[in-house]
Formats: sequence, structure tokens, C-alpha cells
Amino acid sequence: MTRMDALKAVIASLEAELTALKSFDIDALAVATSEKEGRIGALAARNDNPLSAEERALAEQAARLNETARVYVNLMSANVKQRLETLTGVKPVAYAPTRAVA
Repeated sequence: MTRMDALKAVIASLEAELTALKSFDIDALAVATSEKEGRIGALAARNDNPLSAEERALAEQAARLNETARVYVNLMSANVKQRLETLTGVKPVAYAPTRAVA
């Protein structure tokens, strides 16, 4: 597999991951994420030469897709957090300093 093929495969995995996120398909998300990680590993193993302009464009596209997925996951997480706070009436404290015991 060439580096171009590996980059295209990573992009396909990222697109599948986004589709799974948008449809709340946990099984498809697990498969897409596993494939993505494997393909990134294969891509990392081929990191022997500088990227061509076309490879760089594909890598940048993959980075944008990954960022989109990250934002989507963070928004979903914030939504769940807000719903839980509304249901329970409890807002968890992200950081609470503790007192030193003498």
C-alpha cells in the first residue's frame, strides 16, 4: 500500500466515523475508529520520505475531518452533561481545592 493509498484509507475511516457519530451508531463507530487507528499505524510505518504536495493535501484533509469529529464528540458530551445536570439538579464541580490537613 502506498502512502497515498494509506492516506485515502484514513480519510475513508474518518468519514465513516463521522457518519456513525451523526447517526449514533455505536457499533459502526467502534469499527470505524478501530480501522482508523490501524490505518494511521500503517501510515506512520511508511513515514520514510517527505510528503509530496498531494500527500500533504490529503493529510490536511484528514486533519480537518479529525477536528470535525472531535468537535462533534465534544458537543455531544456537553449536551449529555447539560441533560444530566437538568435531570439531577446537580452541577458537578470540575475542580475543587482541598484543604491541607495539619
